[in-house]
Amino acid sequence: MKNLIKILALLAICPLNVLALADSAKSSILIEASTGTIIHENKGDAELPMASMTKMMSLLLIMEELDRGKISLDDVVTVSANAASMGGSQIYLEANSQMKVDVLLKAVCIASANDAMVALAEHIAGSTDEFVKRMNERAKELGLKHTNFVNVHGLDADKHYSSAHDMAFIARELLKHEVILNYSSIYEDYIKHPDGTSSWIVNTNKLINYYKGLDGLKTGYTLKSGYCITATAKRGDMRLISVVMGEENNNIRNQDTMELLNYGFANYKLEKIVTTDDNIGTIDIKFGKKEQVPLQLLDDAVDLVNVAEENKYSYAIEKQDIEAPVKVGDVVGKVHVYANDVKIASYDLTVKENVLKANIFDLYIRNMKRLLKGYY
Repeated sequence: MKNLIKILALLAICPLNVLALADSAKSSILIEASTGTIIHENKGDAELPMASMTKMMSLLLIMEELDRGKISLDDVVTVSANAASMGGSQIYLEANSQMKVDVLLKAVCIASANDAMVALAEHIAGSTDEFVKRMNERAKELGLKHTNFVNVHGLDADKHYSSAHDMAFIARELLKHEVILNYSSIYEDYIKHPDGTSSWIVNTNKLINYYKGLDGLKTGYTLKSGYCITATAKRGDMRLISVVMGEENNNIRNQDTMELLNYGFANYKLEKIVTTDDNIGTIDIKFGKKEQVPLQLLDDAVDLVNVAEENKYSYAIEKQDIEAPVKVGDVVGKVHVYANDVKIASYDLTVKENVLKANIFDLYIRNMKRLLKGYY
């Protein structure tokens, strides 16, 4: 509903030619990252081959494994004959050679190396088939309806497709792991091989070098897919994600991408309503070592608005009945946000500190203090 309201407002105050943005692409979309608001979309659900943009889902699974501690950047990966045989973009890994996860990630993010991608997938899941299964399961968890993976790298294959919409929201999930930008923002680097030689790698995303604030994310090209790119740029507090698919050449791909991002940055802004640093009261904790602790938002409460909009914001806090133990990150309530008295979003509340369960001695002392103060 919120997106519909935004689109109607857009049509009311913006020139009609906004609908022609990135019109060379077979499919395109522009979203704001923190809210997931769709700013512009043209055939966003069209199911198309996405080439190496496939690797964003592969990278998402890798980032999640890193977060869980299942793998580390210093893990050593043994390259299989299968990984070494990959065609397309590659860094010419040799079978049975060994490289760290960190180096292979760099090769995937900068050079879109298919051999490095397969090596990482096999290291995590044992086989690319199992890794692809996990990719499709994760796509379902994210609610993506126009995506099906057949491989981990994006080389042309039957029934391997996605949409601009789904690619954008995979990118949004991937960007929650900010370490990915440490790789995708590198324009050029060297890969050192076990035999002592080095390969010079240059980012396939040439916009990294000359579009202000652009620091990722993934290009793609095959004969079947045409030229594709999922790009992300941040200016101030606002991060945008754009996707174009099926472009005729690299220049048009880049031009349409800049057109989308320029439109977003010129016409939209983020309004911060309540932040994670704001004091928004306290919550009572039953049977806790502390009876009351401060509240905080899990994420900033923000609203994406057209630069011409002026809204009056307010919010209401809804608290749950909470018993100890409770830890930072546990959801203990909601903040409901209103723009001009219309509810636009709800955000999760948590506690600012962990609270352990009170023992019998704690409860005895607490009750004695209350008795002495005349509470009973």
